Amino acid sequence: MSAWKTSATYLAKQGLIRAGMEAVALSRAGRLLPQAAGRGMILTLHHVRPEQGPRFLPNAHLSVTPRFLAQAVEAALEAGLTPVQLHDLPRLLADPQDSRRFVAFTLDDGYRDNIEHAAPVFRRFAVPYTIFITRGFIERTRTIWWETAEALLTGISSFTFDSGAGPERVSSATPVERHHAFARLAGLVHAIDEDEAVARIDEAARDNGIDPVGIVNDLVMTADELRALSADPLFRAGAHTLTHVNLARVDEARLAREIGQSAEAVAGWCGYRPESFCYPYGTREAVSTKTQAAVVEAGFACAVTTRPGVLRPRDRGAPALFPRVSLNGHYQKKRYVEVLLSGIPFIGSSRSSAPFSQ
Repeated sequence: MSAWKTSATYLAKQGLIRAGMEAVALSRAGRLLPQAAGRGMILTLHHVRPEQGPRFLPNAHLSVTPRFLAQAVEAALEAGLTPVQLHDLPRLLADPQDSRRFVAFTLDDGYRDNIEHAAPVFRRFAVPYTIFITRGFIERTRTIWWETAEALLTGISSFTFDSGAGPERVSSATPVERHHAFARLAGLVHAIDEDEAVARIDEAARDNGIDPVGIVNDLVMTADELRALSADPLFRAGAHTLTHVNLARVDEARLAREIGQSAEAVAGWCGYRPESFCYPYGTREAVSTKTQAAVVEAGFACAVTTRPGVLRPRDRGAPALFPRVSLNGHYQKKRYVEVLLSGIPFIGSSRSSAPFSQ
Protein backbone atom coordinates (compact mmCIF):
# COMPACT_ATOMS: atom_id res chain seq x y z
CA MET A 1 0.00 0.00 0.00
CA SER A 2 1.39 3.40 -0.91
CA ALA A 3 2.12 6.05 1.68
CA TRP A 4 -0.53 8.27 0.13
CA LYS A 5 -3.17 5.56 0.30
CA THR A 6 -2.29 4.80 3.92
CA SER A 7 -2.64 8.45 4.90
CA ALA A 8 -5.79 8.96 2.85
CA THR A 9 -7.44 5.88 4.35
CA TYR A 10 -6.60 7.09 7.87
CA LEU A 11 -8.07 10.54 7.23
CA ALA A 12 -11.14 9.05 5.58
CA LYS A 13 -11.74 6.82 8.62
CA GLN A 14 -11.51 9.85 10.91
CA GLY A 15 -14.02 11.67 8.76
CA LEU A 16 -16.48 8.78 8.84
CA ILE A 17 -16.22 8.45 12.61
CA ARG A 18 -16.73 12.19 13.08
CA ALA A 19 -19.75 12.17 10.73
CA GLY A 20 -21.26 9.26 12.62
CA MET A 21 -20.79 11.01 15.96
CA GLU A 22 -22.42 14.15 14.63
CA ALA A 23 -25.37 12.16 13.26
CA VAL A 24 -26.01 10.47 16.60
CA ALA A 25 -25.63 13.77 18.46
CA LEU A 26 -28.11 15.55 16.19
CA SER A 27 -30.63 12.69 16.26
CA ARG A 28 -30.53 12.45 20.08
CA ALA A 29 -30.77 8.70 19.57
CA GLY A 30 -29.57 8.08 23.12
CA ARG A 31 -32.92 9.27 24.47
CA LEU A 32 -34.73 6.73 22.33
CA LEU A 33 -32.50 3.80 23.35
CA PRO A 34 -31.60 4.37 27.01
CA GLN A 35 -30.82 0.68 27.46
CA ALA A 36 -27.83 1.07 25.13
CA ALA A 37 -25.97 2.96 27.88
CA GLY A 38 -25.70 -0.19 30.00
CA ARG A 39 -24.36 0.22 33.54
CA GLY A 40 -21.97 2.99 32.58
CA MET A 41 -18.48 3.25 31.15
CA ILE A 42 -14.76 3.23 31.85
CA LEU A 43 -13.10 6.15 30.07
CA THR A 44 -9.40 6.09 29.27
CA LEU A 45 -6.84 8.79 28.52
CA HIS A 46 -3.08 9.16 28.15
CA HIS A 47 -1.76 12.71 27.86
CA VAL A 48 -3.73 15.66 29.27
CA ARG A 49 -2.02 18.89 28.18
CA PRO A 50 -2.58 22.13 26.27
CA GLU A 51 -2.82 22.13 22.47
CA GLN A 52 0.52 21.22 20.91
CA GLY A 53 0.22 23.36 17.81
CA PRO A 54 0.50 22.46 14.13
CA ARG A 55 3.22 19.86 13.69
CA PHE A 56 3.68 16.15 13.03
CA LEU A 57 1.58 14.41 15.69
CA PRO A 58 1.08 10.70 14.96
CA ASN A 59 0.12 10.22 18.62
CA ALA A 60 -2.47 13.01 18.63
CA HIS A 61 -5.20 10.51 19.45
CA LEU A 62 -3.47 9.97 22.80
CA SER A 63 -3.59 13.61 23.89
CA VAL A 64 -6.54 15.72 25.07
CA THR A 65 -6.69 19.19 26.57
CA PRO A 66 -7.60 19.94 30.20
CA ARG A 67 -10.63 21.84 28.93
CA PHE A 68 -11.90 18.79 27.06
CA LEU A 69 -11.29 16.55 30.07
CA ALA A 70 -13.43 18.94 32.14
CA GLN A 71 -16.15 18.75 29.48
CA ALA A 72 -15.99 14.95 29.57
CA VAL A 73 -16.42 14.93 33.35
CA GLU A 74 -19.33 17.35 33.05
CA ALA A 75 -20.95 15.17 30.37
CA ALA A 76 -20.71 12.10 32.59
CA LEU A 77 -22.18 13.90 35.60
CA GLU A 78 -24.97 15.44 33.54
CA ALA A 79 -25.80 11.98 32.18
CA GLY A 80 -26.41 10.86 35.77
CA LEU A 81 -23.38 8.60 36.08
CA THR A 82 -21.82 8.09 39.51
CA PRO A 83 -17.99 8.52 39.49
CA VAL A 84 -16.25 5.63 41.24
CA GLN A 85 -12.81 4.17 41.64
CA LEU A 86 -12.13 1.56 38.99
CA HIS A 87 -11.28 -1.23 41.42
CA ASP A 88 -14.70 -0.82 43.13
CA LEU A 89 -16.61 -1.66 39.95
CA PRO A 90 -16.71 -5.47 40.37
CA ARG A 91 -18.31 -5.11 43.80
CA LEU A 92 -20.74 -2.41 42.68
CA LEU A 93 -21.85 -4.26 39.56
CA ALA A 94 -22.42 -7.43 41.58
CA ASP A 95 -24.81 -5.74 44.02
CA PRO A 96 -28.36 -6.61 42.92
CA GLN A 97 -29.73 -3.73 45.01
CA ASP A 98 -27.64 -1.11 43.23
CA SER A 99 -29.08 0.06 39.91
CA ARG A 100 -26.86 3.11 39.48
CA ARG A 101 -24.79 3.71 36.37
CA PHE A 102 -21.11 4.35 36.90
CA VAL A 103 -18.16 6.08 35.30
CA ALA A 104 -14.50 5.41 36.06
CA PHE A 105 -11.65 7.52 34.68
CA THR A 106 -8.29 5.90 33.89
CA LEU A 107 -5.02 7.25 32.51
CA ASP A 108 -2.26 5.05 31.09
CA ASP A 109 1.55 5.18 31.39
CA GLY A 110 2.15 7.73 34.16
CA TYR A 111 2.76 10.89 32.18
CA ARG A 112 3.79 13.96 34.20
CA ASP A 113 1.06 16.02 32.58
CA ASN A 114 -1.43 13.82 34.46
CA ILE A 115 -0.20 15.54 37.63
CA GLU A 116 -0.01 19.02 36.11
CA HIS A 117 -3.22 19.11 34.09
CA ALA A 118 -5.47 16.10 34.76
CA ALA A 119 -5.36 15.87 38.55
CA PRO A 120 -6.59 19.48 39.05
CA VAL A 121 -9.62 18.75 36.85
CA PHE A 122 -10.51 15.65 38.85
CA ARG A 123 -10.08 17.56 42.10
CA ARG A 124 -12.33 20.37 40.87
CA PHE A 125 -15.16 17.88 40.35
CA ALA A 126 -14.18 15.54 43.24
CA VAL A 127 -13.94 12.64 40.78
CA PRO A 128 -11.75 9.56 41.51
CA TYR A 129 -9.16 8.52 38.94
CA THR A 130 -6.68 5.71 38.33
CA ILE A 131 -3.27 6.11 36.68
CA PHE A 132 -1.65 2.93 35.38
CA ILE A 133 2.06 2.85 36.13
CA THR A 134 4.73 1.16 34.01
CA ARG A 135 7.73 0.47 36.23
CA GLY A 136 10.27 0.73 33.43
CA PHE A 137 9.08 4.21 32.52
CA ILE A 138 9.25 5.46 36.12
CA GLU A 139 12.73 3.96 36.57
CA ARG A 140 13.91 5.09 33.10
CA THR A 141 14.90 1.52 32.17
CA ARG A 142 12.41 1.31 29.28
CA THR A 143 11.82 3.84 26.55
CA ILE A 144 8.45 4.77 25.05
CA TRP A 145 8.79 3.70 21.44
CA TRP A 146 5.80 5.62 20.07
CA GLU A 147 7.09 8.87 21.60
CA THR A 148 10.61 8.11 20.32
CA ALA A 149 9.27 7.44 16.82
CA GLU A 150 7.38 10.74 16.82
CA ALA A 151 10.51 12.64 17.85
CA LEU A 152 12.61 10.81 15.25
CA LEU A 153 10.23 11.70 12.43
CA THR A 154 9.98 15.36 13.35
CA GLY A 155 12.29 17.65 11.42
CA ILE A 156 14.35 15.20 9.35
CA SER A 157 13.94 14.31 5.68
CA SER A 158 15.16 10.71 5.94
CA PHE A 159 16.82 8.24 8.29
CA THR A 160 18.52 4.86 8.16
CA PHE A 161 16.62 1.94 9.63
CA ASP A 162 16.93 -1.83 9.65
CA SER A 163 13.55 -3.57 9.49
CA GLY A 164 15.23 -6.98 9.24
CA ALA A 165 16.49 -7.02 5.66
CA GLY A 166 19.46 -4.77 6.31
CA PRO A 167 19.80 -1.00 6.68
CA GLU A 168 17.76 1.12 4.30
CA ARG A 169 17.03 4.81 3.88
CA VAL A 170 13.49 5.75 4.93
CA SER A 171 12.02 8.98 3.60
CA SER A 172 10.30 11.33 6.06
CA ALA A 173 10.33 14.67 4.26
CA THR A 174 6.58 15.13 3.76
CA PRO A 175 3.62 14.62 6.11
CA VAL A 176 2.50 11.59 4.11
CA GLU A 177 5.98 10.04 4.24
CA ARG A 178 6.21 10.67 7.98
CA HIS A 179 2.88 8.99 8.68
CA HIS A 180 3.85 6.06 6.49
CA ALA A 181 7.22 5.75 8.26
CA PHE A 182 5.53 5.83 11.67
CA ALA A 183 3.15 3.07 10.55
CA ARG A 184 6.15 0.98 9.49
CA LEU A 185 7.84 1.41 12.87
CA ALA A 186 4.62 0.56 14.73
CA GLY A 187 4.12 -2.46 12.50
CA LEU A 188 7.62 -3.72 13.32
CA VAL A 189 6.93 -3.50 17.05
CA HIS A 190 3.94 -5.79 16.64
CA ALA A 191 5.63 -8.13 14.13
CA ILE A 192 8.98 -9.10 15.67
CA ASP A 193 10.35 -9.48 19.20
CA GLU A 194 9.18 -6.28 20.86
CA ASP A 195 12.41 -5.69 22.80
CA GLU A 196 14.38 -5.91 19.55
CA ALA A 197 12.01 -3.55 17.72
CA VAL A 198 12.22 -0.97 20.52
CA ALA A 199 16.02 -1.24 20.50
CA ARG A 200 16.12 -0.59 16.74
CA ILE A 201 13.89 2.46 17.04
CA ASP A 202 16.05 3.76 19.90
CA GLU A 203 19.20 3.23 17.85
CA ALA A 204 17.80 5.13 14.88
CA ALA A 205 16.81 7.96 17.21
CA ARG A 206 20.26 8.16 18.80
CA ASP A 207 21.86 8.16 15.35
CA ASN A 208 19.87 11.33 14.68
CA GLY A 209 20.72 13.10 17.92
CA ILE A 210 17.62 12.12 19.87
CA ASP A 211 17.89 10.68 23.38
CA PRO A 212 15.08 8.13 23.96
CA VAL A 213 15.68 8.08 27.72
CA GLY A 214 15.62 11.88 27.73
CA ILE A 215 12.13 11.72 26.23
CA VAL A 216 10.99 9.54 29.12
CA ASN A 217 12.60 11.98 31.57
CA ASP A 218 10.68 14.84 29.99
CA LEU A 219 7.30 13.11 29.77
CA VAL A 220 6.93 10.64 32.66
CA MET A 221 6.62 11.36 36.37
CA THR A 222 9.44 10.33 38.69
CA ALA A 223 9.09 7.99 41.64
CA ASP A 224 9.13 11.00 43.98
CA GLU A 225 6.35 12.67 42.01
CA LEU A 226 4.31 9.47 42.16
CA ARG A 227 4.81 9.25 45.93
CA ALA A 228 3.65 12.85 46.31
CA LEU A 229 0.60 12.24 44.12
CA SER A 230 -0.36 9.31 46.34
CA ALA A 231 -1.39 11.82 49.01
CA ASP A 232 -4.36 12.78 46.83
CA PRO A 233 -7.34 10.77 48.19
CA LEU A 234 -8.96 10.77 44.73
CA PHE A 235 -5.96 9.08 43.12
CA ARG A 236 -5.24 5.41 42.89
CA ALA A 237 -2.34 3.75 41.06
CA GLY A 238 -2.79 0.64 38.95
CA ALA A 239 -0.18 -1.75 37.54
CA HIS A 240 0.79 -1.57 33.86
CA THR A 241 3.70 -4.08 33.63
CA LEU A 242 7.46 -3.60 33.79
CA THR A 243 8.13 -2.74 30.14
CA HIS A 244 4.77 -2.13 28.42
CA VAL A 245 5.26 -5.26 26.35
CA ASN A 246 2.49 -7.17 24.58
CA LEU A 247 1.86 -9.82 27.24
CA ALA A 248 0.29 -12.27 24.78
CA ARG A 249 3.67 -12.58 23.05
CA VAL A 250 5.91 -13.37 26.04
CA ASP A 251 6.63 -16.66 27.79
CA GLU A 252 5.06 -17.62 31.11
CA ALA A 253 8.09 -16.66 33.20
CA ARG A 254 8.23 -13.16 31.78
CA LEU A 255 4.45 -12.83 32.00
CA ALA A 256 4.63 -13.50 35.74
CA ARG A 257 7.47 -10.99 36.18
CA GLU A 258 5.78 -8.27 34.16
CA ILE A 259 2.62 -8.54 36.24
CA GLY A 260 3.98 -9.33 39.68
CA GLN A 261 6.98 -7.03 39.78
CA SER A 262 5.01 -4.10 38.43
CA ALA A 263 2.52 -4.53 41.27
CA GLU A 264 5.37 -4.74 43.79
CA ALA A 265 6.89 -1.53 42.45
CA VAL A 266 3.60 0.36 42.78
CA ALA A 267 3.23 -0.94 46.32
CA GLY A 268 6.70 0.34 47.18
CA TRP A 269 6.04 3.79 45.77
CA CYS A 270 2.42 4.30 46.84
CA GLY A 271 2.14 2.30 50.06
CA TYR A 272 -0.56 -0.12 48.87
CA ARG A 273 -0.78 -3.01 46.46
CA PRO A 274 -2.63 -1.97 43.29
CA GLU A 275 -6.05 -3.55 42.86
CA SER A 276 -6.36 -2.88 39.13
CA PHE A 277 -4.26 -3.86 36.12
CA CYS A 278 -4.06 -2.53 32.57
CA TYR A 279 -3.00 -4.74 29.65
CA PRO A 280 -0.54 -2.89 27.37
CA TYR A 281 -2.23 -2.20 24.01
CA GLY A 282 -5.35 -3.94 25.31
CA THR A 283 -6.59 -5.36 22.00
CA ARG A 284 -7.65 -8.94 21.29
CA GLU A 285 -4.13 -9.61 19.99
CA ALA A 286 -2.63 -8.42 23.29
CA VAL A 287 -5.05 -10.04 25.75
CA SER A 288 -5.14 -13.82 25.61
CA THR A 289 -6.63 -16.50 27.81
CA LYS A 290 -3.14 -16.94 29.26
CA THR A 291 -2.70 -13.28 30.15
CA GLN A 292 -6.18 -13.06 31.64
CA ALA A 293 -5.53 -16.12 33.82
CA ALA A 294 -2.22 -14.68 35.01
CA VAL A 295 -3.87 -11.41 36.05
CA VAL A 296 -6.60 -13.27 37.93
CA GLU A 297 -3.98 -15.47 39.61
CA ALA A 298 -2.10 -12.34 40.70
CA GLY A 299 -5.15 -11.27 42.68
CA PHE A 300 -6.23 -8.03 40.99
CA ALA A 301 -9.84 -6.96 41.54
CA CYS A 302 -10.12 -6.03 37.88
CA ALA A 303 -8.18 -5.50 34.67
CA VAL A 304 -8.93 -3.29 31.69
CA THR A 305 -8.60 -3.71 27.95
CA THR A 306 -9.00 -1.23 25.09
CA ARG A 307 -11.94 -3.15 23.67
CA PRO A 308 -14.63 -0.46 23.41
CA GLY A 309 -18.03 -0.75 24.98
CA VAL A 310 -20.31 0.11 27.87
CA LEU A 311 -20.43 -1.87 31.09
CA ARG A 312 -23.01 -4.65 30.94
CA PRO A 313 -24.44 -6.91 33.65
CA ARG A 314 -22.34 -9.73 32.19
CA ASP A 315 -19.14 -7.81 32.94
CA ARG A 316 -19.46 -8.52 36.65
CA GLY A 317 -18.50 -12.10 35.77
CA ALA A 318 -15.43 -11.05 33.79
CA PRO A 319 -13.71 -8.27 35.75
CA ALA A 320 -10.36 -9.16 34.16
CA LEU A 321 -11.73 -8.12 30.76
CA PHE A 322 -13.39 -4.79 31.43
CA PRO A 323 -13.97 -2.70 28.27
CA ARG A 324 -12.82 0.92 28.04
CA VAL A 325 -13.66 3.80 25.76
CA SER A 326 -10.92 6.20 24.69
CA LEU A 327 -11.27 9.96 24.97
CA ASN A 328 -9.59 10.48 21.62
CA GLY A 329 -7.65 13.62 20.79
CA HIS A 330 -9.18 13.73 17.30
CA TYR A 331 -12.70 14.13 18.67
CA GLN A 332 -12.54 16.72 21.43
CA LYS A 333 -16.12 17.95 21.67
CA LYS A 334 -18.48 17.54 24.59
CA ARG A 335 -21.29 16.29 22.37
CA TYR A 336 -19.04 13.43 21.19
CA VAL A 337 -18.57 12.35 24.81
CA GLU A 338 -22.34 12.44 25.23
CA VAL A 339 -22.65 10.18 22.18
CA LEU A 340 -20.11 7.72 23.61
CA LEU A 341 -21.83 7.65 27.00
CA SER A 342 -25.14 6.86 25.29
CA GLY A 343 -23.69 3.53 24.17
CA ILE A 344 -25.14 3.95 20.68
CA PRO A 345 -21.76 3.58 18.88
CA PHE A 346 -21.25 0.19 20.54
CA ILE A 347 -24.55 -1.49 19.75
CA GLY A 348 -23.71 -4.85 18.23
CA SER A 349 -20.02 -4.48 19.02
CA SER A 350 -18.17 -7.71 19.73
CA ARG A 351 -15.39 -5.84 21.51
CA SER A 352 -13.03 -7.83 19.32
CA SER A 353 -10.69 -4.96 18.58
CA ALA A 354 -10.00 -1.30 19.07
CA PRO A 355 -8.02 1.41 17.31
CA PHE A 356 -4.30 1.51 18.12
CA SER A 357 -3.91 2.62 21.69
CA GLN A 358 -1.17 2.37 24.27
